Amino acid sequence: MMRHLISAADLSRDDAVLVLDTAEEMARVADRPIKKLPALRGRTICNLFFEDSTRTRISFEAAEKRLSADVINFAAKGSSVSKGESLKDTAQTLEAMGVDAVVIRHSASGAPYRLATSGWIDAPVINAGDGTHQHPTQALLDAFTMRRRLVGPDAGLGKGLDGKRVTLVGDVLHSRVARSNVDLLHTLGAEVTLVAPPTLLPVGVETWPCEVSYDLDSTLPKSDAVMMLRVQRERMNAAFFPTEREYSRRYGLDGERMAKMPEHAIVMHPGPMVRGMEITAEVADSDRCTVVEQVANGVHTRMAVLYLLLGGNEPAVTHTRTEGN
Repeated sequence: MMRHLISAADLSRDDAVLVLDTAEEMARVADRPIKKLPALRGRTICNLFFEDSTRTRISFEAAEKRLSADVINFAAKGSSVSKGESLKDTAQTLEAMGVDAVVIRHSASGAPYRLATSGWIDAPVINAGDGTHQHPTQALLDAFTMRRRLVGPDAGLGKGLDGKRVTLVGDVLHSRVARSNVDLLHTLGAEVTLVAPPTLLPVGVETWPCEVSYDLDSTLPKSDAVMMLRVQRERMNAAFFPTEREYSRRYGLDGERMAKMPEHAIVMHPGPMVRGMEITAEVADSDRCTVVEQVANGVHTRMAVLYLLLGGNEPAVTHTRTEGN
């Protein structure tokens, strides 16, 4: 494994599969009466969140505590950052405290990379989302969820997502989740299609390792997984589509559209969902929707990332597994 996790594009196929296999080990720990491992006892991890978050922050904190690490939660609101302190000064403060790893979410694209390469802090840096750029642990938990559902928990060990067809639908322009998923899914061998209005596709999308379509109905019958993306109004400073009703009519997923998908196909969403616009309650609450699984799998996957960056490359859970299983 690398020293930092800044972008999903930085992961080799072997790295990504190692994280997914280790996450499978961590998922088994979650089934035990006592869900903690001593792997990171004595290590201190700081969650440095300059941007609001619920799922990601709580997921990382749960992962850190299950690995027995000491946790420092740093929120920009109410801290010296709100008084004008720079990222450099904050990082040097953490370095002086002797933290062993930093999980950072920032509204500025590139902030985690800057922190990792600046020399301000001598600790692994994990990107928990930066601007509209990357969210690598979200892509890993999504891939983990797909592999479990489409291949199987045990059958998938050591494997990627070769030949699986994944469709990402909606606000690709503002989505770090979309960018990270395209990068990682391509690395794992999946065939990715983006479906969105032309106004919600970024400049240069034709260079991404994926197909682009404007017709959701034609892609659904050949999709193994369909991921609906949230329309990020907080990042929009103009009108990108006529009305919510028009967007929902062309790019929303309802029961009628879900019926066009293959029987084994799953519906995904990184959350939070805007019910009634990008996804109906009927779809969100169906057995084919993996939103709740994705949250649970986020803890397993982030445990795997933290363990591999801070613990080592040996199996996280002590048991033997023969080659080929």
